[in-house]
Order: sequence, then C-alpha cells, then structure tokens
Amino acid sequence: MPLPFAINTVAIAGSALWGLALYLGLSPLSGWIIHQFERWLNFAERFMYTSEREFERTRQARESQNAFLASLMSIVPFLVVGALVNFGVEFSLGRSWGISTGILACVSCGIYELGRRSQTL
Repeated sequence: MPLPFAINTVAIAGSALWGLALYLGLSPLSGWIIHQFERWLNFAERFMYTSEREFERTRQARESQNAFLASLMSIVPFLVVGALVNFGVEFSLGRSWGISTGILACVSCGIYELGRRSQTL
C-alpha cells in the first residue's frame, strides 16, 4: 500500500478481551440491549411492507433474522466501552497490563456468569 499505517494489535486484543468481560459480567444489560435492538429492527422493518398479508406471511423468518442481527449488534457497545477501559488500564498501569488484566477480567466474569446462571435454575 502506498500509505503505510500501523495497526496496534495489542490495543485491539485488549479491547476485545475487555469487551467480552463486560459482555459476560453485565449479561442482564446485554440481554436488555439485544431486546431493544430486536424491537427496533422489527419496528423499522414494518414500514417496508405495504401488504398486511405479506407482512404476516414472512413474520417468523424476519423475526428470527432480526434476533440474530440484534445479537450481533449488541456486541458493539461493549467493544466501545471495552476499548475505553483498556485505554484506561494501559494509561494508568502501563502498556503491558492491558491484555493480562483483560484475561483476568474475562475469567472472573465468566465464572461469575456461570454462578449466576446456576442460581437461577
């Protein structure tokens, strides 16, 4: 490429780890975000149909697709906050701590989520 640019892979990995940790640790919030995205997609898609019969005929397939898209879109806010947390950790503790604390946070939040789910069953 004529214009070289550097990609900070350590920052990307740290941000992804922190995003995953927040997604696991705040699972009730992630479920709420998924539900809101799904509601918005279902509402926005209604205006694309002029026929009520066609809208009802394809409802199950569209709602399944919207649930999938909502679950994918729900990751984005956690990645943004994870990038901010990773930046804060690297700024306060040093560049070498971003990934290691992200791994610790992922493991801790994963164990917390397993314990939280076993209590609700």
